[in-house]
Amino acid sequence: MLLAASLCAQESAQEKPQELKKRGETTKPQEVDKDGLPPEEDKSLAVPVYGFNPLQAQKEISVGNQYFKKGSFRAAAGRFEEATKWNSGEPEAWLRLGESQEKLHDLKAAAAAYKKYLELAGTTSKTADEIRKKLDRLK
Repeated sequence: MLLAASLCAQESAQEKPQELKKRGETTKPQEVDKDGLPPEEDKSLAVPVYGFNPLQAQKEISVGNQYFKKGSFRAAAGRFEEATKWNSGEPEAWLRLGESQEKLHDLKAAAAAYKKYLELAGTTSKTADEIRKKLDRLK
């Protein structure tokens, strides 16, 4: 009896694709990621893949500005950092990230963000002189 049940289970596991099609079923290969593992089911644990997305960057900057106005500088810095990942060529994101890091007393990170801002904005920016003065004070 036990032998018959195991044989039946093996046969059903080894069904041919034609037989499955006749019954309306299909075989679908299991999706795998680059490491050969099945995809993560919990989307909140998935690592985001950043690409050039200026609209998402502007959204992150907008939300970051709201956090900055409320005095939540850590949350604001997180949003501005996200904006730099979506669009690394956005000077406003780097400027606001520097301001947030400065409020958090992370002077090294603030200086790095200000330098990147000056690199992107150039010398013609209205705030470039102010940022240079801030950089001199941070050193």
